Amino acid sequence: MNLQSSDFELFDIPARFAQERATLDARWKALQREAHPDKFSGHGAAAQRVAMQWSVRINEAYQRLKDPLRRAAYLCELNGAPVNAENNTAMPADFLMQQMAWRESLDDAVSPAELDQISFEVASARRQALQKCEQLLDVEHHYAQAVQQVRALMFIERFARDIEDRLDADAQSSSQAGSAPPGTAGKGQ
Repeated sequence: MNLQSSDFELFDIPARFAQERATLDARWKALQREAHPDKFSGHGAAAQRVAMQWSVRINEAYQRLKDPLRRAAYLCELNGAPVNAENNTAMPADFLMQQMAWRESLDDAVSPAELDQISFEVASARRQALQKCEQLLDVEHHYAQAVQQVRALMFIERFARDIEDRLDADAQSSSQAGSAPPGTAGKGQ
């Protein structure tokens, strides 16, 4: 093992987008067993520090590999097409229009059913974007085009979190309204 190896090399798996979560989990556990600092307790402080570095490196790789969005961005970067999401936010007009429509729908939603419908649409868009990433990365090897899909996924996942936040806030509001003393629910709140 080499600290400079790619995450894929470290986990001894093919450098591709499509990965089996069970394989990643099993490999992570095996690597952690090999590098656990307690295993090196009798070898001195230097060996324990190296083991700790390995453990951190293994965990970082695992976090990147198990998350499809991070894995896609990593593959793009490894193949010379960094996402640079912080300074490159250009997106196709139709995608931006979809984002605006979703935002308006979220702002206008008043019932849990409306929020569930928006959440369903966003989950469907996420699945489609992941499939497109797999096609671009694993089949066509168009890493520059995959970058655009990765940025779209970033928007979609951020919006999905916004929906979850709204659902949580609505649930909390209704539970607080339900726990108000009789005759005070909805007054002055």
